[in-house]
Amino acid sequence: PPIPVHWDFGRIEQLVSNLLTNSLRYTNAPGTVVVDWRCDGRDVVITVDDSAPGLSPADLKELFEPLFRGDRARQRGDQHGSGLGLSIARSIAQAHQGTIDCDSQPGRTDFCLTIPLP
Repeated sequence: PPIPVHWDFGRIEQLVSNLLTNSLRYTNAPGTVVVDWRCDGRDVVITVDDSAPGLSPADLKELFEPLFRGDRARQRGDQHGSGLGLSIARSIAQAHQGTIDCDSQPGRTDFCLTIPLP
């Protein structure tokens, strides 16, 4: 059934696009990016999980900071971002009373966006 939400859909689209762009940019071929969502009755939870290489613990601590650009060894060619995408994603999540978190282990990175239902 439909889920009633009060979101700025343009901003939520921007948030999810930022997560997908980041995951695709930093997933080594032939890697995978998996997007999933669920509703637990109180929240909508959207996950974006990608495969190798993962993030270093130092990068994980600063990941959502403005202008942060991860490990230079992971950056490819001219695909460098501005370092604003994940900071913007966090701001959009917070504007919707939600949270965005990241967990990374060698070989995988998992983003989890949680937005409460009205």
